[in-house]
Amino acid sequence: MPMHSKRSLDSVNGKPLPCPVTIVGGYLGSGKTTLINHLLSQADGSRLAILVNDFGELAIDAQLIEGQEGDVISLSGGCVCCSYGNDLTGALLQLNLDVVDQVVIESSGVALPGAISGSLSLLSEYVVSSIVVLIDASTIQRHAKDKYLADTIERQLASADLIAINKVDLISDEQQWEISDWLKQDYASLSVIEVQESKIPKSLLLIASQHSMSVKETTKGPSDRGHDASIYCTFSLNLPAEYDIAGIACKLAGADNGLLRVKGFIKDLNGAVHTLQMVGSRWSVDTAPEGVSCGLMCIGLKDLCDEEQINKLIESN
Repeated sequence: MPMHSKRSLDSVNGKPLPCPVTIVGGYLGSGKTTLINHLLSQADGSRLAILVNDFGELAIDAQLIEGQEGDVISLSGGCVCCSYGNDLTGALLQLNLDVVDQVVIESSGVALPGAISGSLSLLSEYVVSSIVVLIDASTIQRHAKDKYLADTIERQLASADLIAINKVDLISDEQQWEISDWLKQDYASLSVIEVQESKIPKSLLLIASQHSMSVKETTKGPSDRGHDASIYCTFSLNLPAEYDIAGIACKLAGADNGLLRVKGFIKDLNGAVHTLQMVGSRWSVDTAPEGVSCGLMCIGLKDLCDEEQINKLIESN
């Protein structure tokens, strides 16, 4: 396996930091496999371990495949794809985390991402960074009313940090409004985006490595190739003071402010620098590497996210 980096260490206790995990959920046909293929084509140096029920369903580009041994496919750029069948925990325990930046789990269409997250809480080597649930815009309302499917759909959506309404190109504007209104009514606290062909920006799916994070970017939006970033905005905030980090994180994640992703470094009330990462409604605070500059990089929906208001929200804490 062509990966050689070691896991980042906690600067306080010297132990390896838990490996971040993104769980991708959604009912059958929502576009999860397409999302995984898109993510693999956009890896760009991120050393990913992709765990799926059956990687035979993934139409992996032959040019990406470097070798296969048993239930593991080695991919170019240091990624691996593993089939875990019914033994997800066993597959996770077999991973060499010294050479993995992040794990992405594609759950089956009838699985509950929240239950998978609960299982991961028993493994100290891992931490769930986000749960992303895709929905098929052309079928979701019908499935949500089906007496056999409604409970599964509801529990999948309720566990999400980020809901992606996929295949919006297949429905009318009126149907888009109906779905958005329904989600706002029943899942008001969750972040929601609309996408086509499962093309969610990589920056919304993956937690940045502490050593590769930057708060100096000023681009107009995520730069994933082949993705229309016109609905997104990206901006950085300079944070020279000391803050109640947990209080800020709760405000950013809980407010209806259009924010989808936050990453960067910030001082606590004692002057110690921490790493803050947020995806949708989920956030984490960890010790930061030495010598980093304080500031936050934010990604949000252009029509809803206002840089000045976000800054005021932080400064008011």
